[in-house]
Amino acid sequence: MSDYSISAVGHIQSPYKQKFAIPRQPRLVPQAKAKLIFTADFNREEFVRGIEEFSHIWLLFRFHETADKGYSAMVRPPRLGGNERKGVFATRATFRPNAIGMSAVKLEGVEYKNGQLSLLLAGIDLLDGTPIIDIKPYLPYSDAMQDASAGFADTRPETQMSVEFAPEVTDFIAKQTDHPELKDFITNVLKQDPRPAYKKQKEGEQSYGMTLYNFNIRWQVNGEHNLVTSIENS
Repeated sequence: MSDYSISAVGHIQSPYKQKFAIPRQPRLVPQAKAKLIFTADFNREEFVRGIEEFSHIWLLFRFHETADKGYSAMVRPPRLGGNERKGVFATRATFRPNAIGMSAVKLEGVEYKNGQLSLLLAGIDLLDGTPIIDIKPYLPYSDAMQDASAGFADTRPETQMSVEFAPEVTDFIAKQTDHPELKDFITNVLKQDPRPAYKKQKEGEQSYGMTLYNFNIRWQVNGEHNLVTSIENS
């Protein structure tokens, strides 16, 4: 078996500052905007010439936050409530032999500003700082297989979670201008119910926090209802 050395071509500048609350698949939260910032070796427009002709791209990346924790042959997919084991190669779990993941995301544009080349992305599901090791165009005629089946993950994950904002949170969101999609962004993140599977089985009110962009957000969960109680600059 040969060893290979792979260098990152860039990294993701993402609104998700922590693993908690990141959607488990790309494009579940379309308001999640991000940038792919190219490294010095690939910071030339020639590398992406023609890429704007594609609406979506594949990102191959490294699970940099968990890569040092090794891998498991068997994992517990969240879609199965964390109660059933599957082989790691039958899942998209983080703890993989080479810690490599992939995401198909929307390409919204190419930016070259102050000498820095970037791709503008949407529907991202990656942690801020994630190293990108390759980029490929998404090809609908080849990549979208209409007769494909997906086992235990055959349908889009849906919840019945509702989301409400405290009046002071609504006022805060309305006054900030950097992220006009912020309320919809928070709503769609919470509708995914990012809680660990074992927490979803517990009754009574639960409190959580997450960081999106530069905002610290707190909310409470009671049954299938989320109440966003506070938001402030981090």
